[in-house]
Amino acid sequence: MKSDEGTTKVNRSVWAWLRLLGGAGILALVLWRLGTGAFLDGLRVLDAGALLTALGIGAATTVLSAWRWCLVARGLGMRLPLRDAIADYYQALFLNAALPGGILGDVGRAVRHGRGEGDLGRGVRAVFLERTAGQLVLLVVGALVLFTVPSPVLTLIRANEAGIAVAGLSVALAGALLFLLVRRLRRGRSRAAGAARGGLAEIRSGLFSRQSGPGVLLASAAVLAGHLATFLVAARAAGSAASLLQLAPLLLLALLAMGLPINVGGWGPREGVMAWAFGAAGLSAAQGLTIAVAYGILAFVAAAPGAVIVLMRVVTRPRTEPAEVATPRPALPSRLMAVAPVSPAPVMAPRPLHVPAPIPLVRRITVSRQPAAARQPAYSGGVAA
Repeated sequence: MKSDEGTTKVNRSVWAWLRLLGGAGILALVLWRLGTGAFLDGLRVLDAGALLTALGIGAATTVLSAWRWCLVARGLGMRLPLRDAIADYYQALFLNAALPGGILGDVGRAVRHGRGEGDLGRGVRAVFLERTAGQLVLLVVGALVLFTVPSPVLTLIRANEAGIAVAGLSVALAGALLFLLVRRLRRGRSRAAGAARGGLAEIRSGLFSRQSGPGVLLASAAVLAGHLATFLVAARAAGSAASLLQLAPLLLLALLAMGLPINVGGWGPREGVMAWAFGAAGLSAAQGLTIAVAYGILAFVAAAPGAVIVLMRVVTRPRTEPAEVATPRPALPSRLMAVAPVSPAPVMAPRPLHVPAPIPLVRRITVSRQPAAARQPAYSGGVAA
């Protein structure tokens, strides 16, 4: 059992390092091909107006994302006030941007909410469903735009129609098989069948119910529009004069690349995809890298209020965790303290004290042959009546 746990920890550590190395490798390759000038331009082109605009857009998207989280959590039967959700979401955004991996902030808010509600598993599932809702809307909108609006991606699709058709058919077939498998599994009585039924019920109540579904869809679409607006601010700051119709497929492609699990705080795939897409569209690969870097800075500025929340929580956190309150023990009479056993472990419940009852004295009467008036009773032990 211990060896299996050790192997799991090693695999997670290796995967985490591969993710970081993959993102760093992509970023290093882009810098090697295009130089550091385009990267530094992404830092120089931003002014106070662009930073304040990103801060305002970030506030709107954070509130909408927190509201989406509240809807999903309430659909799962959990309590989550909007004020607490906004604070936790800001903290998660900052940690996602500041720490490697890009998901540690979401893990933290899931654990915090789950422990606060006394159901860690449900808290984690609420965050997972909330993030999944945003990714599903991004995938649907991205597919519609990339398959209809002229862009380098559409050119590649038309040049490789046969391969893409086979890939699409394979994905559809796999989805159909998965649907049939889940449907058949739901009818069983095993533990896996119960887990499948419970998972599907939570997905319906959290994402597709009448109470949460419309709000989740609206919030996800508005958040996606906010991310695209931030990208547009970065593009204009970098000097791009391309129209929104030209930029939309490229920016959506960059947002899709940011979802890949190989990055360093969100950096890596975004810069590589933007450099390739802008170069393939004839807009300059260096400008694509500059826009990607500028977007990364704007996204970090939008998440900066989370640093204030982290600092406030660290300062106001008690230095020592409150000790577990022990159950008070009943006081023992003074005459029993000498013989009452005292447990050295304070967390153990006191055992009931059994005091043996006194042994009754048996009166033994000796019958003599003397007259009744002269008879004297004799008692064992010499105790008089």
